[in-house]
Amino acid sequence: MRQDTSTDVLRNSCSVGVSVARAFEVFTEGLGTWWIREFTWSGPDALERMGIEPGVDGKCYEIGPYGFRCDWGRVLVWEPPGRLAFTWQIGPDRVPQPDPTKATEVELHFYPDGEGRTRIDLEHRGFDRHGEDGPTYREALDGGWEQLLARFAAAAG
Repeated sequence: MRQDTSTDVLRNSCSVGVSVARAFEVFTEGLGTWWIREFTWSGPDALERMGIEPGVDGKCYEIGPYGFRCDWGRVLVWEPPGRLAFTWQIGPDRVPQPDPTKATEVELHFYPDGEGRTRIDLEHRGFDRHGEDGPTYREALDGGWEQLLARFAAAAG
């Protein structure tokens, strides 16, 4: 894993032992298989499903008990298998943020990385939109993305 310590942009990367197409598929279609369930509003025991709807304007969502649905992002770029970007509409207080002007953005690039391997570069940016809470939020998410990418890499193989 690689990390960047600038104040407004968080960068991480990982490499997985699958093709670019498979890595993109596991990240998007398999989100619920590797996402840390404690990082959801439904919690580890009540979460029913997580997903990213394919295509620009698709929703990043979770579905919990009794059909509870929380849309926590919107797809900005959908270019399988090489690129994905979405809004991160979760505020520093971990409350969903419906105002897209206050959302941060996550962008991923999937590149061939040697025979049968894929490198994933993640950039999470826009923390300045959270004012004085931005640097603290960025720092908290840095550790979160590190854990999430490790889980993703294990799930992808």
